[in-house]
Amino acid sequence: MSIDGVVKFAVVGAGHIGKRHAEMINRNPEAELVALCDIKDKGELSLEAFDVPFFSNVNDLYNSGLDFQVVNICTPNGLHADQSIQALEHKKHVVCEKPMGLSKERCEKIIFKSLQVSKQVFCVMQNRYSPPSVWLREIMDSRALGKIFMVQINCYWNRDNRYYKPGGWKGTKDLDGGTLFTQFSHFIDIMYWLFGDIHNIKASFSDFTHKDSTDFEDSGVVSFDFINGGMGSINYSTAVWGQNMESSMTIVGEKGSIKVGGQYMNEVEYCHIDGYQMPTLPEAGPANDYGAYKGSAANHHLVIKNVVDTLKGRTTVSTNALEGLKVVEIIERIYNLKRKNY
Repeated sequence: MSIDGVVKFAVVGAGHIGKRHAEMINRNPEAELVALCDIKDKGELSLEAFDVPFFSNVNDLYNSGLDFQVVNICTPNGLHADQSIQALEHKKHVVCEKPMGLSKERCEKIIFKSLQVSKQVFCVMQNRYSPPSVWLREIMDSRALGKIFMVQINCYWNRDNRYYKPGGWKGTKDLDGGTLFTQFSHFIDIMYWLFGDIHNIKASFSDFTHKDSTDFEDSGVVSFDFINGGMGSINYSTAVWGQNMESSMTIVGEKGSIKVGGQYMNEVEYCHIDGYQMPTLPEAGPANDYGAYKGSAANHHLVIKNVVDTLKGRTTVSTNALEGLKVVEIIERIYNLKRKNY
């Protein structure tokens, strides 16, 4: 059943990403921001741009009597699953920032509840909207590369004491969950979206510069085989000095090779395919800017547009709950190896 009129949103979690969601809701002519919620004092959060009711407790939001159809979960990772389930229990559609949860089991409970109450769950994987990602999907759908032989993902970022502040949730096992969940799940999502599931996983991990600031590794080398054929690897680190260095994907196929690189997988650096002429792609959007450090692509306006269009019956969910679960399950399988050898 589609929604008539504007789609009304409440955003839970009013940090950097929550404010980004709120701003994109305000910019969409068919969307309306009706409330913000955060445990921090409103004065700490710089919310002057949003003239809507503010709640310091999520229960107060649901008991307020305000009319809204969608809840955007923009809180620390470890809260995503429980808060998504709570929103669904109140018969709200959910937009959940990545990761959907910190375990496959928690994600399954979200999906079960969403089916029980017939509400949608939208998982935020905004890198799918980046022009190079859209182009890669077209390449894979057309089978222009033929059989896929190798895929290599390199993610070399900076996360230092400007990011991991004492007393914060980032870097904690229960609320952050790990580097692959917080920093690099977007790239695992793109890999799964393009090439499918993986098996025969091998991995090694190390903590070079974050022993005093996080509960987990800052670097890893992961190798695997794709169930659909070919082999792959992910090399990642947040121990890069000073600033983010690279997020890239190299694909070697039967009929050609591609590398999409730049700091945020936002530039096509190499394309050589039999009988193929590289098109001119639209310019990629900037990265999310958090001051001292940068994040992934700032495509949240397209996420909100997809929510509105889906709830109005025009399209389908761009990243559905099963895909959100699958990314979490892949990361969980990789981290299960970590418990054995790190």
